[in-house]
Amino acid sequence: MSRSIVRQSKFRHVFGQTVKAEQGYDDIRVSKVTWDSSFCAVNPKFLAVIVESSGGGAFLVLPISKTGRVDKNYPLVIGHSGPVLDIDWCPHDDNVLASCSEDCTAMVWQVPDHTLTRPLSDPIVVLEGHSKRVGIVSWHPTTRNILLTAGSDNLVIIWNVGTGEPLISMDDHPDLIYSVSWNRNGSLFCTTCKDRRLRVCDPRKREVVAERLAPHEGIRPMRAIFTRDGNIFTTGFTRMSQRELGLWDPTNFEEPIALLELDTSNGVLLPYYDADANMVYLCGKGDSSVRYFEITEEPPYVHYLNTFSSKEPQRGMGFMPKRGVDVTRCEIARLFKLLDKKCEPITMTVPRKSDLFQDDLYPDTAGPEPAMEPEEWLDGRDEDPILVSMRDGYVPPKSRELKVAKKNVLDSRPTTRRSMSTLETSSLPPQLLERLLEEIQNLKATVLSQEKRICDLEDKLSQYTNGTD
Repeated sequence: MSRSIVRQSKFRHVFGQTVKAEQGYDDIRVSKVTWDSSFCAVNPKFLAVIVESSGGGAFLVLPISKTGRVDKNYPLVIGHSGPVLDIDWCPHDDNVLASCSEDCTAMVWQVPDHTLTRPLSDPIVVLEGHSKRVGIVSWHPTTRNILLTAGSDNLVIIWNVGTGEPLISMDDHPDLIYSVSWNRNGSLFCTTCKDRRLRVCDPRKREVVAERLAPHEGIRPMRAIFTRDGNIFTTGFTRMSQRELGLWDPTNFEEPIALLELDTSNGVLLPYYDADANMVYLCGKGDSSVRYFEITEEPPYVHYLNTFSSKEPQRGMGFMPKRGVDVTRCEIARLFKLLDKKCEPITMTVPRKSDLFQDDLYPDTAGPEPAMEPEEWLDGRDEDPILVSMRDGYVPPKSRELKVAKKNVLDSRPTTRRSMSTLETSSLPPQLLERLLEEIQNLKATVLSQEKRICDLEDKLSQYTNGTD
């Protein structure tokens, strides 16, 4: 008598469940722009969704707790003159969000803790360096204020948003870039491109350190993400247009670690990776299901776990960072499924009988503190994310203002304005010079006091809207 041996895994019985209708977000006009991005970004504080808007690009930012019907006049974030194509929350500040658009710019926004009462139209900084539309924004996983953008001009630019300056520009791609993914410590990133090549790039050396032609033989778009072990997980199409996933070792691109055919469908598979559980969730645009897999060190290396199915096809998907899940319910992931007019959270849960904290499900996870400053990263230093414990759940910190050194932004642009240091001070009478310097000091003091007053008022407003006062 033969006995089948069942693979042991604590994630074998993970199941997905849509939350109750009143815990969803209704009456959201999701963007209809034809671009293969997720259209949604989420963190423990906020949900952001790219929406339809006339006269430019806009996206909606809601506090994560503001469920139910969204007022049709709810204030939007409006700053782009063309449709918004991608958005990404900063991993080191839950109030800072980057967006990019067909207007050839990327913008960085500071969202206040309180509910918006009027449209947000003033970004902290505008990043202008691409000559065609910008389709991808991605924050560095461990370094403060480092942002990557990729555009249809085939350029990858890495910015210091604290100064508004481009630090690194790479033009190694001869065609449209489909996806970009940083590795765990941000020393490398991988890209997929319309020329059917998968590339691994070292931004500080400004070179491609490894590449593979056609990891998937089909000509349709591919996606690639780094796993925590340094391998690369890819999705694409076979020559017969079947969807396919692969796992690759970037130090040896000759043969895949694993290659698995899935089904025949047109939608590009967007992978969402949970580094703590080493699981991948695959969401196809136009699909009504989410497949999830576990990556292990034993053959066949990529193990199919299950499929969550629902009735309506998805327009996009958001993936909550691990610090935003509910540990009291053994929730290991939360996805935010975009439909035509609403957003449905989906919880992924491991069935456990005990109400105690499950150490094996929740190892320490990446926290909101950056491990490095931009200068340290540029000098060649690498650091893994700073980890935080999930034992008592995660409480998001209060908003921290992102400081932008405006003088550097101005220095990088042609301007007729001159600073005091460039004036011919020797030609000024001493009394006049002294009076000018005194007036400048007084104005600076006034500005600082007004900024402090604004911060105090915003804190007070935040307390009232959150019901703490």
